[in-house]
Amino acid sequence: MRSLLSTVLIALVAVLTPLSALAVWADREIGDTDGYVAAMAPLAADPEVRNAVADRITDRVTAELVSRGGGSGEDGSGEGGSGSGAAGDAELRELVHDAVLSFAATEAYRTAWNTVNQAAHTAVENALTSFDGRTASVDLAPVAEQLKARLSRDGVPYADRIPVGDTRTVVLESDRLGAARGVFDGLQHAGIALPLLTVVLALWALLLVPRGLPELALALAVGGALLLAAVALVRQLTLGDPPMALNRPAAGAAFDALTASLRLTSWALIGGGGLVAALTVRNRRKRRKLLESGG
Repeated sequence: MRSLLSTVLIALVAVLTPLSALAVWADREIGDTDGYVAAMAPLAADPEVRNAVADRITDRVTAELVSRGGGSGEDGSGEGGSGSGAAGDAELRELVHDAVLSFAATEAYRTAWNTVNQAAHTAVENALTSFDGRTASVDLAPVAEQLKARLSRDGVPYADRIPVGDTRTVVLESDRLGAARGVFDGLQHAGIALPLLTVVLALWALLLVPRGLPELALALAVGGALLLAAVALVRQLTLGDPPMALNRPAAGAAFDALTASLRLTSWALIGGGGLVAALTVRNRRKRRKLLESGG
């Protein structure tokens, strides 16, 4: 009876382990603004994300400048040939795009990027954990503001006309997550309680059958594998058809940054659990051989 109950408890540990990791992640990273910003901060140096930001700001800036008659191919009266206008607009677009990429290598950009994500945190949390929001987007206005100030200081023509209004770009469409949003919401509310329950069940299983350590360690490894599979599945659901405003590499980089701690936890559970199980079995075999040779 003790052995059967211990087996059931160990099976529960295997199931609850990935849920516990998700609960801590949902509470400490998704549910905490500082944790979210810290998770997204490395994306400031990601080339795909930098390029996506540059594309979005460039599209917004060039469209606005051309509509105001500030394109390179038009004179002050707005009379410019279509060919020269197209060439001028392309030149303007290249100038702005290169300027954004150059600005992205500065400390000011990293500060603006953190500001962007701090403002976007609530929308991302709602998209992941509730049915209140359908999409989550980031407003790149702080980046455009810093870019405008820098180009103005450098004397770049039309820099004072750069718009810093709505430059939002979609980073997550929550409809793709379906029922997973309800699961995330429940896990976020569970918080630290679920990991504590998992620890209690694991200790209970060991108290019932002290020799069950290898099985318990393997259960943790299985839990890590389940967590890794869950992250991969959600990644596929989220990025199968990325939002129109964000290209696939940039969306993938954002997802990977946000779930980096989950993947690290997964591999730690798999490696640690497997190692403990292997070492325990090995030590028992050695002890058994010593006892047999001594007898």
